[in-house]
Amino acid sequence: MLIHLRRSLVMAVICMVFFGFVYAFAGTGVAQILFPHQANGSLTANGSTLIGQNWSSPKWFHGRPDDTGPYAANAATHVSGGDNPLMNNGVSGESGASNLGPRSKVLIANTKALVAYWHSLGVNPTPDLVTTSGSGYDPDISPLDALVQIPMVAKSTGVSSASLRALIARETHGAQFGFLGSSYVTVLALNEGLAKLER
Repeated sequence: MLIHLRRSLVMAVICMVFFGFVYAFAGTGVAQILFPHQANGSLTANGSTLIGQNWSSPKWFHGRPDDTGPYAANAATHVSGGDNPLMNNGVSGESGASNLGPRSKVLIANTKALVAYWHSLGVNPTPDLVTTSGSGYDPDISPLDALVQIPMVAKSTGVSSASLRALIARETHGAQFGFLGSSYVTVLALNEGLAKLER
């Protein structure tokens, strides 16, 4: 009986060391060697290209309205931003969409507020610019979403519309393998390119 118990404990320790430490460190090492940018969170000087940021100034291209207008964070009311996570589940800081239906009065009011917000900036918004993403952290927009923002950005920065169109074209990624998904622009990369144009 003791011999079986000792073998079991030795095997458990060996498995824990191998799968808990050796395997994890080997995986991390391979990821750091082959894919360092992705392994470190796809970070740039201004944030991660995997998570949407709040670009509230008209001098920048904006992403989906996950933390804009009616969805903005408000410390006074303990709303942590995004697609109103506090209202969705009662826990501040969790991500997720509100899943409001098309007949929801709240959704209609929020959408009207976002349309008015965009019109105040001189932009005729696309549907994506007045609806939140499923996760509440979408870092990408469609090329059309970026193109409709050109008048706002050009007016605020003084960069010509032609230069902004060329920037959007450079930052547009096609569908994966040419047929999966659709073209997209990462807002962080687009705004980093814009910052270089302004210099």
